[in-house]
Amino acid sequence: MVIYLYEKKMPLVYLTRKEQFNAAHKLFNPLWTEEENERVFGPCSNKNWHGHNYDLWVTVKGQPHPDSGFVVDLKQLSTLIRARVIDKLDHKNLNLDVAFMEGIFSSTENLAVQVWGQLQNPISELGCTLHSIRIAETERNSVEYFGD
Repeated sequence: MVIYLYEKKMPLVYLTRKEQFNAAHKLFNPLWTEEENERVFGPCSNKNWHGHNYDLWVTVKGQPHPDSGFVVDLKQLSTLIRARVIDKLDHKNLNLDVAFMEGIFSSTENLAVQVWGQLQNPISELGCTLHSIRIAETERNSVEYFGD
């Protein structure tokens, strides 16, 4: 016998999947001199690039399905994130190799916005809603984007 925990309206639940990728980039404004870039971006403007071991958190929201209790099947969510984002970013140069970053300054802030764009519609097809993207560039620096 199946007992349903929720007989009325299902609660809204937030679920987060963490993934990781490694990528190189350079913070450099071509309208500025090399000295100005170095003053503003420091070692991140290194002409030979630099890299990070990024952590990515994708948070979705929805109501748990009454039969499975899941907001979304985590295996499907992970597969989608890997295909749409991780496979395109991992061991790549954000400035040179990533089509969805072409012509966009490769800050972590801009990366979070672009990752949102890669995931928003496909996640809705899984039956839930994208709530936020969080990317940690280092242990001390992270960005969170809510699609605003």
